[in-house]
Amino acid sequence: MAALPEAVSKAWENREGPIVLTTIDSEGNLNAIYATCVSKFSEDTLVVADNFFDKTRVNILGGSKGSLLFITREGKSFQVKGPVEYHTEGAVFDDMKKWNSSKLPGHAAAALKVEHVFSGAEKLV
Repeated sequence: MAALPEAVSKAWENREGPIVLTTIDSEGNLNAIYATCVSKFSEDTLVVADNFFDKTRVNILGGSKGSLLFITREGKSFQVKGPVEYHTEGAVFDDMKKWNSSKLPGHAAAALKVEHVFSGAEKLV
């Protein structure tokens, strides 16, 4: 797997608003959701808490790759693409439980592994 470039890692810390997570089902239909419960687990893994997934969960468990889109406070957008792992235990799950609100269910941690990174149309990785 690839790692986030340093500039993108810094941009992640300066993001604003929810991210958009997109997955694809077994018939090729896209599904996009907004998510606010997100974190960087490592330089090659971004995590979205599964608090209320439905189609997204089915898609991930079916082997879908994903795309995570975020924007910075300055209005610069970044898209990270790669395979998505679904963790219901282990280090990634335990980490998610630390930052996800205790008022939310936190069923699992969806971990997008960095494969490609874009800033607008420019491919960075």
